[in-house]
Amino acid sequence: MNKPHILVVDDEPDIRNLVSDILEDEDYQVSTADCAAAAQKARHESRHDLILLDIWMPDIDGVELLKEWANTGDLSCPVIMMSGHGTVETAVEATQLGAYDFLEKPLSIAKLLLTVERALEAEKLKQENIDLKQFSTAIDEPLGNSSLIQQLLEQARRLSQHDTRVLLTGEPGSGKETLARYIHQHSHRKQGPFIELNTGVITSHNALEEFFGREEGDAIHYGILEKANHGTLFIDEIGDMDSEVQHRLLSALESKSFRRIGGDEDVKADVRIISSTRQDLEESIQSGQFRQDLYYLLNVANLHLPCLRDRKEDIPLLLDFYLQHYIKRENLPKRNFTVAAQQFLSDYAWLGNIRELRNVVQRLLILGIGDEIGLTEVKTTLGETARSVIPSTDLPIFYDLPLKDARAQFEKAYLDYHLDQHDGSVTKLAQTAGVERTHLYRKLHALGVEFRGKR
Repeated sequence: MNKPHILVVDDEPDIRNLVSDILEDEDYQVSTADCAAAAQKARHESRHDLILLDIWMPDIDGVELLKEWANTGDLSCPVIMMSGHGTVETAVEATQLGAYDFLEKPLSIAKLLLTVERALEAEKLKQENIDLKQFSTAIDEPLGNSSLIQQLLEQARRLSQHDTRVLLTGEPGSGKETLARYIHQHSHRKQGPFIELNTGVITSHNALEEFFGREEGDAIHYGILEKANHGTLFIDEIGDMDSEVQHRLLSALESKSFRRIGGDEDVKADVRIISSTRQDLEESIQSGQFRQDLYYLLNVANLHLPCLRDRKEDIPLLLDFYLQHYIKRENLPKRNFTVAAQQFLSDYAWLGNIRELRNVVQRLLILGIGDEIGLTEVKTTLGETARSVIPSTDLPIFYDLPLKDARAQFEKAYLDYHLDQHDGSVTKLAQTAGVERTHLYRKLHALGVEFRGKR
């Protein structure tokens, strides 16, 4: 577990050094500042987990400094005030400004350590509460128990023991965020934050600030790289990232530091990056939409999420999980699928994968009546989009997808067919498809096409 980083601000060297030594003995990481200006500089250079702030200082007193920080928005961490000349009024004012507590000098070591411990624990609980509210629907989601998924989870567990950057590929809704959380929860960073950013929902003009933060005078607005410090940053749909953000992220990963927008100081952040994409990034590289050097930095390890129709045995588990989930979370009447309804849903195409399945279950519970969910109700709910993965004379299932996703589905079906024709020979497939063999291997891997078992 990473050490909490504490900033000690006091103009008296003896007290500053004593407090620093005590905290370091307790296995905290400690930085010090001897005045308000040095404290401002230290705060610009790093995001701390707690600040011990003396009131009487030669340039600006601690209460005024606290007021400046509070006026720029929420304090980024707990602040404990210290003073040998404090009054009740001063303590009340500091508390109203957001200080966690007030310690009188001479400091009691026992009280100092207890207050620091409680402040850090309170901040941790506050953050956990925020995380629970924000991600309550995603924390315990399963991916499935099929052999495909179990092999994938075994690979994820091995990767979680290292800080290797991982690129997750797969169709939209196939569970990439769930797998990213699984890696985080099995890593040594599991006590740290898990921050998710979908690059598709941020605009180009605020993307840099979202990633790297901003400085405006003494005001600091922290970006997600600092918010994810000592934890994991999951960048969803990395292929949609703005070109300027790609350039700055590449620089930050290579140097392990970055500068906030408007800032002059380099900032370090200890963050593991997991990214995901539904796109073929190699094609995006060839078209100039994605940086090749950034691709190689992010794609140290690759895990591919198979689509739901390729692992039908997981569907009953997922149906039951979301059925119980929404019954409990939304206090809905208990209902069960009939055998015929469950069989139909197991054969359904699920173009939207797990995301579509989850939405369908929720809709059935909210709008349905009676203890059982039958076949007729399921077909009515799915409407005209209901199709089976069993071969039929219907239009191909990818006709309803966006062009990029439809192309991926067509390529997968095309390669699967010709691999069968050539008994799994990639060399013969390359000749038939007119594709260079090295690129073809990458394409097979990106699309999740199994060829070894066909030989």
